[in-house]
Amino acid sequence: MDKNYIHPFLESASNVLEQVVRVRPTSGELEIKDVQYLDHHIWILIGMSGQMKGEILFGLPEQVALKIVSEMMGGFQVNELDDISQSAISELGNMISGNASTLLYDRGVTVDITPPQIIQSIEHFDTQKAWTIPLNIKEVGEFNIQVLTS
Repeated sequence: MDKNYIHPFLESASNVLEQVVRVRPTSGELEIKDVQYLDHHIWILIGMSGQMKGEILFGLPEQVALKIVSEMMGGFQVNELDDISQSAISELGNMISGNASTLLYDRGVTVDITPPQIIQSIEHFDTQKAWTIPLNIKEVGEFNIQVLTS
């Protein structure tokens, strides 16, 4: 697994999140570790095919998701992850992944992405290793990027 594959996702996530919440996220340390699926988290799963095969997984606590969705809705207070909220957070994953696939293409790597899938239960996952990097969004919370490639 090439750790350089995560950089376009990090760059894209930082740019998209800055546009949405108007705060530039700071990144933590890139490391390979077991993917930890936590309760009360939202997981945005996107498949990848082409020259880069695998999955990208964005994980964030439900409260962070609600804050981001509120910002995406123009500041309207969102208190639950209903269908509209899930659609918005899914679109966030789509925006990040779409921009990252363009960055990868510009670097000579062709990647096709699947539509985002929202997962709210840890029962869907097997333990596996991934390149992982957290993004800290000041006054919002943490947004994790995990790249699992085959």
